[in-house]
Amino acid sequence: MKSRTTHSQTVSYKYKEQMELEKIVQIFIYTHAGFGGIALLTGAIALIAKKGSELHKKSGKVFYYSMLTGALISLIISIMPNHQSPFLFSVGVFSMYFLLMGYRSLRFKQKEFDLKLDRLITYVIIMTGIFMILYPIVLTGKYNIILLVFGVAGLVFGVRDLRSFKDRKSLRSNWLKMHLGNMIGGYISAVTAFFVVNNILPGVWNWFLPGIVGGSYITYWMMKLKKPVANKT
Repeated sequence: MKSRTTHSQTVSYKYKEQMELEKIVQIFIYTHAGFGGIALLTGAIALIAKKGSELHKKSGKVFYYSMLTGALISLIISIMPNHQSPFLFSVGVFSMYFLLMGYRSLRFKQKEFDLKLDRLITYVIIMTGIFMILYPIVLTGKYNIILLVFGVAGLVFGVRDLRSFKDRKSLRSNWLKMHLGNMIGGYISAVTAFFVVNNILPGVWNWFLPGIVGGSYITYWMMKLKKPVANKT
């Protein structure tokens, strides 16, 4: 009789623990959604506003911090029990990488700048990319298509950025291209996540349309900024 009571109490205690954990997760989810909404709005304003204007700078700064906070929270959610999500984890990692590199590229217009932290961030994305590719294979013997795609992309972007760090003159002349490309890349990640989670469009279009539109916008600005812009604000 005592054994049954003890077992019942243990089950009840575990159930309460699960419920408490679920409440915490829900708080994270709502907080993540709130910061994500702010990032989507302010990011759109920064894209539309005249580059270098006060509105662009202020909205861009709010976008950066709200998006970075939302991405950090998404990483926590993606590894919580019953909420594991390779997609959410991948988007969180790439959003943070694009944001950090986009923000730090503003320093490249200066005559002197230190690349130690930039290299560290790049090594982290490369190691994360390798982990994304190998982890499901080691764990289950099969690859995960989402982690594989994002992992390969992480390796490509990381190696590309490491190579660019070797030419400081090029970094200084192309700081604005790097800033716009990375910040827009971060915004594309946010929009893609919003579309996929809420199933805004039919099927795979949720995955591809934000990237197609965002990629076209990046291409437009890269064409517009062909001339060196080291002294341009």
